[in-house]
Formats: sequence, structure tokens, C-alpha cells
Amino acid sequence: MCSGTTNIELVKNLAQAKIISCKRVISAMRTVDRAHFANQHPYEDAPQCIGFGATISAPHMHGYALENLNQYLRPGMNALDVGSGSGYLTACMAEMVGASGHVVGIDHAPGLVSHSKAAMERHYPEWIQNGRVHLVVGDGRKGYAPMAPYDCIHVGAAAPEEPTDLLSQLKSPGRMFVPVGTSEQYIVVYDKDTNGNVARRQIMGVRYVPLTDLEKQYSA
Repeated sequence: MCSGTTNIELVKNLAQAKIISCKRVISAMRTVDRAHFANQHPYEDAPQCIGFGATISAPHMHGYALENLNQYLRPGMNALDVGSGSGYLTACMAEMVGASGHVVGIDHAPGLVSHSKAAMERHYPEWIQNGRVHLVVGDGRKGYAPMAPYDCIHVGAAAPEEPTDLLSQLKSPGRMFVPVGTSEQYIVVYDKDTNGNVARRQIMGVRYVPLTDLEKQYSA
């Protein structure tokens, strides 16, 4: 558990636990304050309810995601955050790709997209104005074709099986970080090489909400 009383303390604890070590990841997580996107217990290292039947993942999972995607979140790169929810991780990714990069956050809950857009406009208005961040309502299981392909894709809910639609929107080379499974779930990192070949590796067991449609999410 890496909980802190401030955002700085939280990030320090994540680094001391060796969950994050890349300077760019540490800098991004220090710059983007979780309290801008999560009203309840933002610095507690546990998932938190953000309304609309959704949660924001625990900080350590966001740390693992950014560490694994780091080399595909370089300045000028193009990224997709599926199930963007509160917008927190979308903002961290935007900080890492810089002014010449682009990040799409997609969520099927209109209320969440409105909430995340309001938070982004309040704290990072230039990112919305200059197009560094693009927040859309849509079925993230199908990706977001208008801005594909992506150097990297993060998925914040568990796909029941290999997400082939998302893999088709991944650049060559590119990387996707996604929980996969139903009763048993694992974070799977998919790497697509320059020839379009895809390698898969499981990195840890997890428990995520399912990647599903909006009606099932609200009834869960």
C-alpha cells in the first residue's frame, strides 16, 4: 500500500516501492494531481468510486501502466485511453506525450466524459484548446478509428478475450496494456513489431471491472 496524505507523498511512496522508476513517469504523476479527477480519497492506494457505476483504478495500477507504456508515450506520440473514466490517466499520458502529442480518452458514460472534460478544462485548459487531449463518448471496445493508429493503448477495464479491434488500431511498432479475462484476469502487454507481428505476455494477476456496454455497467 502506497497511500499518502498528498499527491507528492503518494508518488514518492510508489517510487520507494519500485512500482514506478522512470523519471518521466514520476514527473507526470507529480504534475497531474489525482485530486483534480477524484473527489474521494484521491491519495489512497485503492480503487475509488467516481459515479456512473465506475471506479478510478488504484494509483499503483496507474503507475504500472505508465511504466509499461513509457517508451510509447514519448513527445509527439499518439495514445488511446479506453475507459478513460475520470480522465486522470489520460492527463498523465498527455503530460508525457507533450505539446506535439495527442491522447484520446474514450468512455461510454456521457456523464463521466462530461466530468473528465470539466476537470481537464479547469486544470489543463490548454490541452483541450490545442487538441493535445480529445475526450469522446463511445464504445471503447471498438477503439477510436478517427485518430488511429496509436503508438500505445491503455485499457482500464477487463476484456473477456483478446481485444482484436483495439489491436488493429495499434501502430507497428506499438504497445497495449490491458486486463484480460473473466473469472481469472491478468494484465497482458501486447507488443506489435515493425512487421505487424504481435507478441503477448502476462505480467500480473488483477481484478478489474469488465469491459462492457453502458447498460450492463449501470446494472452491475
